[in-house]
Amino acid sequence: MDSLQQLKKIQEALPENGVLMPLFFIGHGSPMNGIEDNLFSRGWKEAVRHLPAPRAVLVISAHWLTRGSFITAMDKPRTIHDFGGFPEALYQVQYAAPGDPVLAQETMKLVKATKLEADHEWGLDHGTWSVVRHMYPNANIPVLQLSIDYAKEAQWHYQLAEDLFELRKRGVLIIGSGNMVHNLRMVAWDKLNETNYGFDWAHQINDKMKTYIREGTHENLIQYQKMGKEALLAIPTPDHYYPLLYILGLQKGQEAVEFFNDQAVGGSLTMTSVKIG
Repeated sequence: MDSLQQLKKIQEALPENGVLMPLFFIGHGSPMNGIEDNLFSRGWKEAVRHLPAPRAVLVISAHWLTRGSFITAMDKPRTIHDFGGFPEALYQVQYAAPGDPVLAQETMKLVKATKLEADHEWGLDHGTWSVVRHMYPNANIPVLQLSIDYAKEAQWHYQLAEDLFELRKRGVLIIGSGNMVHNLRMVAWDKLNETNYGFDWAHQINDKMKTYIREGTHENLIQYQKMGKEALLAIPTPDHYYPLLYILGLQKGQEAVEFFNDQAVGGSLTMTSVKIG
């Protein structure tokens, strides 16, 4: 496809007002980032500072794994503290953003790849609120979550995301929240405070992923098991990786790609985040 065809494809995808909401993949890391003023939380805040206020935020979080596909559809989603062993201040956080049942119903109608069902029990887990509360601290933007059907393969998730594209035209900011490199069993706990400390393999695979994202060669990222031993170390389980595939599946044409918070933590984690559009 030449550049003129690519431009035409992007123009055809635009809503009448010409505003297509960008996409974010956020490396969320430790729940403590939800209450700390640090490099990462400041990066999340800065990422949306110049964006128009979205109609709503839809998050695909690594921490809502289901059999089947669900979207939160309640008026007031609860704040879920899905972790243990952290300071009491973290458990006191309540992010009281509203839900949007109407948008949930709209999304259910858009999805053709599977039966998307309304959920009234889940709420906002820390993969969502730890990030969004820095982006929208007033909690005045509706926030919804889309679950990850953990019985499905990478290609399925990428294709499901394509059904969500219409939401970008309707003013919805879509965020995938996970980590590109996420191997908790190999964390060097004594190096957590050392800036950008990553094992060689972690830096290597992180850089390879960024190259593929920048080039738009999504097939390589979908077939991540074929990227070598570094990828298998980075993605021992795909829960924190699948949110990235949703964001890539929502990309149209040669949209601009920016990386931020591009740091390794504790050897075997990366906080690398991506803005598309």
